[in-house]
Amino acid sequence: MIIKTVELETVCGITSKLPENTKPEFAFAGKSNVGKSSLINALMNRKSFARTSSQPGKTQTINFYNINDALYYVDLPGYGYAKVSQEVKAKWGKMIENYLHKSPMLRCVFLLIDIRHEPSENDKTMYDWIVYNGYQPVIIATKLDKIKRSQVQKSVKILRQGLGLGSDVMVIPFSAETKQGREEIWEMISETVNSLDKE
Repeated sequence: MIIKTVELETVCGITSKLPENTKPEFAFAGKSNVGKSSLINALMNRKSFARTSSQPGKTQTINFYNINDALYYVDLPGYGYAKVSQEVKAKWGKMIENYLHKSPMLRCVFLLIDIRHEPSENDKTMYDWIVYNGYQPVIIATKLDKIKRSQVQKSVKILRQGLGLGSDVMVIPFSAETKQGREEIWEMISETVNSLDKE
């Protein structure tokens, strides 16, 4: 996918009204510090358009990035960050749920999970929650460069078992360092957009 233009078009806080977009949306969910901003930057072909931070829990809004004036990447708040109060967590949860429920243009949800670890309770809850809201998430196994090549298959298997995934659920290993996996994700997004154009 050739990225010509990128614009952070809408930032939604807890009390904001969701934008009425008319182009397909692709949402990215994941635990704090799983590498969500790094993935979005890689998919936008920009170094630091989405703010990356060593401080987990930085994304506290839903950010809509307009890509090529053809589609949106939607960055959802990171979940499972310990230093955030239960009250704030509940508000973020409500905000994400509201988005999953109400956005008519949402076409796909990518759920990011660290390939080095077994899925956490938070990861499992988020996966079940996305499914409950009517979407089959595509799993992006991040931080691929942090493990040996010989461990990849085993780590993906542990991830699949941990989430109870069927063989039809797509898992894409991804590295923000080497950009491995980026083409696959782009291809999926392009195919989805093209199939919508044909409808």
